[in-house]
Amino acid sequence: MKNSIYLSIICLVFAACGSGGGDDPVTPPAVNTAPTVPVLSIPADNKLCLDNNVSFQWNASTDEQKDAIVYQIQIAKDNGFAQIVNTLDNSSLSTSALALEKNTAYYWRVKATDAKGLSSAYSSTFKFYTAGTAVVNHLPFAPELIAPAINAALSTSTATLTWNASDVDTADILTYDVYFGTANPPTAKVSENISAKSIEVALQPTTQYYWRIVVKDNKGGETVGQIWKFKTN
Repeated sequence: MKNSIYLSIICLVFAACGSGGGDDPVTPPAVNTAPTVPVLSIPADNKLCLDNNVSFQWNASTDEQKDAIVYQIQIAKDNGFAQIVNTLDNSSLSTSALALEKNTAYYWRVKATDAKGLSSAYSSTFKFYTAGTAVVNHLPFAPELIAPAINAALSTSTATLTWNASDVDTADILTYDVYFGTANPPTAKVSENISAKSIEVALQPTTQYYWRIVVKDNKGGETVGQIWKFKTN
């Protein structure tokens, strides 16, 4: 009889421990996501600013978790942002007027960072020019890479170097000198004063190549582009 009672008690204990029905399911914490990429507004791309005191405006980013957002604005003298002249942090969608040099090309971009420290990618890059006193001609903007992409690896015997360039003086005629080779910086001028924005070059296997473009207007102004590179397999 005692054995039967003990067995019944043990069964009840195991049943109680195994039920687990009273516990609420645990909700995993929400995963934080970065804000959306800001969209630039003012100054517009290719803008000639008549005043060298420039304000910057952009459209708001959104954050899925409704976190507070801070924007970082970078202003540079080159489109690779190696020559940054100002980096600003701002919680609003515009900046106060910033005094910049006259008769100078500038490039700017913005990224958004939420309160948990997660950042979006940088926006597209806009360029503008500050007017000078009695300036007759403005230098062209720095050339922009199209192809091959920086650090690309090609498996071909030729490549088409492709770029783009613009000038705030829209009536100016632009021509290009192309420097290409295995030296860094490239010193071999493989084409001169061409109006096309592409050129085909021959390649050797397993070789690192460097190239740059010098853009010139028809009034004597010229701008030297940054060095781009790619390799062959």
